[in-house]
Order: sequence, then structure tokens, then C-alpha cells
Amino acid sequence: MTPPLRPDPVVAPPRDGLPDARDRILLVDDDGRIRQALTLALDDEGFAVWAVGSGEQALAALGRGSTDVVLLDLMLPGMDGLAVCRRLRAQGDLPIIIITARSDSSEVIAGLEAGADDYVTKPIAAGELAARIRTLLRRSRPPTDGGELWVGDIELRPDQGLVRCHRGGSERSGIHLTRTEFRLLVELATAEGKVVTREDLLRRIWGYDYLGDTRLLDVHVRRLRVKIEPDPDAPTLVLTVRGAGYRAVGRADATD
Repeated sequence: MTPPLRPDPVVAPPRDGLPDARDRILLVDDDGRIRQALTLALDDEGFAVWAVGSGEQALAALGRGSTDVVLLDLMLPGMDGLAVCRRLRAQGDLPIIIITARSDSSEVIAGLEAGADDYVTKPIAAGELAARIRTLLRRSRPPTDGGELWVGDIELRPDQGLVRCHRGGSERSGIHLTRTEFRLLVELATAEGKVVTREDLLRRIWGYDYLGDTRLLDVHVRRLRVKIEPDPDAPTLVLTVRGAGYRAVGRADATD
């Protein structure tokens, strides 16, 4: 006979100021067994996990405390995962990893386009998930490189996490990028016009091998272009090099 599930240990992230210094994970999944299994496994990996069963509970929990990463199932009752992801992304750059049952479906693309930074598929291997969370947390912290970088008329300050557009000869207001988009733009700008392969970008930014699945990267490039290109459908700053990868134009290239 299957033993009954224990209740979720906590239903909201901790309030700021509590002594637990571990990275805080908010797990959003309507399956109680998955919540329980992942909570225990990620606790063993050194994370503090708070689990809820709906999108509405997740938004309420985030309003009451601080969280470092959200693990978000796409198939939720009531407000679905895509709606939650869009809401969170509109509010800021909190790292989001979506959970999906089908890696070969349009769910992955939809989740990434809604603003997720990464994805995992069920059944979930706790060790792999923990590695992805750690990589995302490292990426979410600003690079320590000093100085400035340029992609066309876009100025980057890696040490400050700032992006400014100087289009039309005058400085405009800053451009808000997610932490993943910012890291992607920094990697391309640092290459100084050289092509960076998809495989290298996946390894440098996401930290592990996607076995040829470049959807993650390609969706983030599309999202980045929407924010920095004069015309995202005809990009002039972040260029696709067919069969190779991507390259960013330098400041001189954009003004020639």
C-alpha cells in the first residue's frame, strides 16, 4: 500500500531577514508527489525549497518573501505556467526554469518565449536539476569584467550590469535585459566581431551540453534582438552565421 503524502513543509518563501543563508528555490507544481520528491532531493543538494501547487499561490508567495530561482511547471490548474512566467518576467529578471513533460513539443518554445531562462523535462533527475540551478545562479550574478563593450550603438558595462542605447547620436534610457540575455550579449561583444558557435555559447552561458538542441539559444537570441535591434526581423547588430553560430557587430561596423 502506498503511504500517504506528507504535507508540503512550507508554502511560501522565507521573509527577508531570516537566518537561512541557502539559495532559495520556489517550486511550483500541482503534483504533490513531485513537490515532495524534489523538495527532499534539492534539500539534500543544499537548497532551501518552498513548494506550492498553483500559479496563484506562487505569485502570492513571491509577494511575501525573497526567492533566488523559480522552478515552474507549465501544466497548472487555474493560471497556467505560461501566464505565471509572463507575469514574473514582466516584473523583473528573477531566474526561471520551466518544467515540461514533453521536450520535443512546442511547450519548450512557448515557455522560453514567455521568458524562462532554462527548462527541464520529466522525469527529473535531481542531480542534473541541481547542476542547472547552480549554473543559473552563477550566471545571474553580474560579470566582474571591467570597462565597456559595444555592439553597434549599444553600450555594455559588464561590471555594473548596465546596457544603454546611443542610437541617433544621443544616449537613450537604459535597456532592460534579463540576466541570461545580458550574459549572452556580453559573450558576443567580447568576441569582437568573431563568430561564436552555438555549442560554445551553450557551454559558456548554460554550462552543459544540450546534445544538439539549440532551441534554448535561438529563442534567447530572438528575445535579445527584440530589445536591441532597430528592426528585429532584419537584424543588424546580432547576426546569424549559417551553419556556424552568431556574431555581434562592433561599434565601427555599425557606423561605417
